[in-house]
Amino acid sequence: MSPSLIARQAFEKGLQAAALTDHNSALNCRAFAECCRQYNILPIYGLEVTSSEEAHIVCLFETIDAAETFGEIIYAALPDIPNNPEKFGDQVYVDAEDNILGEVDKHLVTAVEMNLDEIYEAVAGLAGMFIPAHIDKPLFSIPSQLGFLPDMKYTALETTSIPCPIDTADKPLIMNSDAHYPDDIAGRTSLYEVDEVSYQGIRTAIINKRIDFI
Repeated sequence: MSPSLIARQAFEKGLQAAALTDHNSALNCRAFAECCRQYNILPIYGLEVTSSEEAHIVCLFETIDAAETFGEIIYAALPDIPNNPEKFGDQVYVDAEDNILGEVDKHLVTAVEMNLDEIYEAVAGLAGMFIPAHIDKPLFSIPSQLGFLPDMKYTALETTSIPCPIDTADKPLIMNSDAHYPDDIAGRTSLYEVDEVSYQGIRTAIINKRIDFI
């Protein structure tokens, strides 16, 4: 799932926009931006954060700088558990040609020492989108961890099925592939009614619920 492979797969499957959301890291976003430009795809920069409640939150940003700043906040909030490459795999970040630039020391696939409210405040402070992930799944979703969906200022809620079986209190819904393997890209997609293909155009479509699910 290198940035170049994601961009190429997105192009081959006809996407106009795609988001890179590594777990608790934004270090591959710069390479992703360059790869998307090669295919005329709008890159959206983000992270999938695991809160202290062990719920996954998709956090999206308009600029690389915002995503990387947020990534630094998240990395500082990760517990000092070193990654074990033999057990969990290498945690590398690369350039647009897939050359390895470095490796992350802390184990990324764990919960940060920030709760949902603290993550929301950090995302909002960088004008990002705060989207609880796969709320209809039995693991690592807010409902599965808390038993309910608290009333927060969500930009939207991510579901894996329409209609969503969770009571979303009329909050905007999005659906995407949540791909962890190349063949999963565009497995689930959404069509956004936008004035322009841009981060702000997509954000406006989400807030105003101008979305068709494919």
